[in-house]
Amino acid sequence: MTSPLDRAIPLIFVLLWSTGWIVARYSADYADPLTFLSARYALAGLVLVAFAVFAKAQWPQGRAEYGHALVSGVLIHAIYLGCVWWAIRQGVPTAISALIAATQPLLTTLLAPALAGERIQPMRWLGVLVGMAGLVIVLAPRLFGVSVADLQHAAWPIGINFLGMVSVTFGTFYQKRFIRSGDLRTVTVLQYAGALALTLPVAFLLEPMHIEWNATMIAVMAWSVLALSIGAIALLLLLIRRGEVSKSAQLIYLIPPTASIQAYFLFGEQLSLVQIAGMALTALGVALASRK
Repeated sequence: MTSPLDRAIPLIFVLLWSTGWIVARYSADYADPLTFLSARYALAGLVLVAFAVFAKAQWPQGRAEYGHALVSGVLIHAIYLGCVWWAIRQGVPTAISALIAATQPLLTTLLAPALAGERIQPMRWLGVLVGMAGLVIVLAPRLFGVSVADLQHAAWPIGINFLGMVSVTFGTFYQKRFIRSGDLRTVTVLQYAGALALTLPVAFLLEPMHIEWNATMIAVMAWSVLALSIGAIALLLLLIRRGEVSKSAQLIYLIPPTASIQAYFLFGEQLSLVQIAGMALTALGVALASRK
């Protein structure tokens, strides 16, 4: 029998992960995207190292376990976040980026039988399709504001954004298959080491590596490290480890609607009744897809 805390984990994950869009918006004026992510990975890794040493957490055993943790960090963090943040900075409309990211549950459900041996029931498929329809309704007002010229101008960055979605999809399968056990604190340290090893050189090549440190930037970085890179990622890895990959992926559908609600309160972005109905439809889809 699951405890109230176990039942709350998916909700807490959605609330934390959705703030990533808010963080990206706040940080855009003060830091280059890949440089920001490099600093975020380094700081999160240092915090987790101190925590793991203090708690005497067990480190992975053998080269294979170290290698799997590093590779999963490259897929889930470096390529995914790097591609998404870079693409948005290069002009990809946020609605398009959100829609690309939200196709992950659909891709995961398609690949789950072959890569994870999961049997997808008809109700799960119905939930995936209903959730996707609701999400399109939520994003529709911003999608209609995107012109053909905008899409043509951002064609290459949109491809990079899509690459990031594919990377995190395969990263979750990789995590499920090769990192079934072990202390999540030390595993995550190695993931950030792998992410930093790729992101930092690319940032050096593509960016002036500018970060303007002020009160807003410090607060954004602190939240990114503690709430996102440590809290949300720990919950994501826990969800992947405990359940089916395709079921965990359905939660991604709830991220854009939750971020839209946050943007309503923080930035005054409007929410129509149609969008609210779309959020309800998305929640229904996730509920159907998550049924046992």
